[in-house]
Amino acid sequence: MAAEALVRLYDQAVARWQEIEDSASEFAARMRDRLDAGVHKTIATLRAGGAPRISGIEAFFADGDLWFGSMPNARKALDLRRDPRFALHSASADPPGWDGDAKLSGQVEEITDAERRMAVFGTHGSDPPSSDAHLFRADIEEAVLVGLNDARDRLVIELWRPGQEIRRIERE
Repeated sequence: MAAEALVRLYDQAVARWQEIEDSASEFAARMRDRLDAGVHKTIATLRAGGAPRISGIEAFFADGDLWFGSMPNARKALDLRRDPRFALHSASADPPGWDGDAKLSGQVEEITDAERRMAVFGTHGSDPPSSDAHLFRADIEEAVLVGLNDARDRLVIELWRPGQEIRRIERE
């Protein structure tokens, strides 16, 4: 990807989790329910050569933000340090009990200040796995809920972006 195109991608509007809660509280509550439905989520990062990498990850909410932790020097953490773009997908159940999925994409900021890291990990009820564990705060470019309508015969996609109304799309 040309450097100019990469710069344009980084200039997209982003928001803290709190902005989603403030602007679309009911959507944010359903989004959070889906994200909290399972401990393990899937994160996509970009390898040095540009290919995607899929990894398991845990995420949590604290101080109006969405956070990711990582073991020291895990490949996903090194990917995020080099290129902060990510996509996160909630845990998903198998049909027929599928209740939907939550998806987020954006960029991260790594928190390296030891005191701040301890405070954030502490809100989650745990200490970092080691003193050099990674901690990332998410800036969100879009949040998507995917589910079924009440009749369970159409796919419903709801899309939130900073400064925009929620878009709702139904598909057969």
